[in-house]
Amino acid sequence: MRFVGTCYRAHDPRWAFKPTSGEGAAIRGARFNPKGVPALYLALTLMTAIKEANQGFAHRIDPCVLCSYEIDCDDIVDLTTDEARGDFSIALEEMACAWGTALSDGERPASWSIYD
Repeated sequence: MRFVGTCYRAHDPRWAFKPTSGEGAAIRGARFNPKGVPALYLALTLMTAIKEANQGFAHRIDPCVLCSYEIDCDDIVDLTTDEARGDFSIALEEMACAWGTALSDGERPASWSIYD
């Protein structure tokens, strides 16, 4: 599907000089990208971007650089629907896995199968 719209990200200030690189996520890996694979995680709302950057604690906002991105991309899959997840054999449990815990335990997060 095609997505055209504005997305947001609250960047760690250390990456403010390269706001489209995705290199920060490549350092340890994140929810959907393995270590060494750059990924730019964007949100559809400014508040979601802030919550993501602060792990859901929007009342405790760490220093950050807020950026907006004008997106026009036709290589998008909406994994919020059962139909789309079924088309790509992706289980909701994979998407919702405790990826941070898996990484800290030295395990491969189930959500990385979406990248594969």
